[in-house]
Amino acid sequence: MPKVGMQPIRRRQLINATMVAIHKHGFADATMQRIAREAGLSAPIIHHYFRNKDDLFAATMRQVLTELRDDVVRRLARAPDARSRVVTVLEANFACGQFTPEIISAWLAFWAQSPHQPELARLRRLYTYRTMSNLRAPLRQLLPLADARRVTTTLASLIDGLWLRAGQHDDDFDADDALDLIRAYLDSQIPPPAQSHSAA
Repeated sequence: MPKVGMQPIRRRQLINATMVAIHKHGFADATMQRIAREAGLSAPIIHHYFRNKDDLFAATMRQVLTELRDDVVRRLARAPDARSRVVTVLEANFACGQFTPEIISAWLAFWAQSPHQPELARLRRLYTYRTMSNLRAPLRQLLPLADARRVTTTLASLIDGLWLRAGQHDDDFDADDALDLIRAYLDSQIPPPAQSHSAA
């Protein structure tokens, strides 16, 4: 029987071990035995905290999404204006904390598995809703409604697509390169303040 007070510690330990195991072995071969080994625990202990591997992976992605949400919220609280809030959402998605090898592997597995697991599909919809909402709200202050919707959809698509590309490190393409491309698109739709003043 787990010791009182150990549940949050053990759950986090197993979540971290899940990401390591997926990174080392791939999702299909990240067995409960391997996850337990990474956590320094016996496999039967996992079942005190999670029903099965799908349950454990869903908990892992909830943790990843919670950390991303919290980072976005912290950054938004410091953003001085609407355009800065858009940039903040972009930068949070490409922050160093989202680009550890283990988190990259977890995200890649998440995208691959979400069509097949209802809880992962729900989490994917939640992630998409949050991203779209965080972008749309400030963009509606800067653009007509139809344009705000179009730019929101494009930015969200660029975040997902370029994040996947950067996560694979194709042609040495990294998070900074991805952000440069997304910022260039944003600048083409909403020029930065310095460009606006110089054009006046």
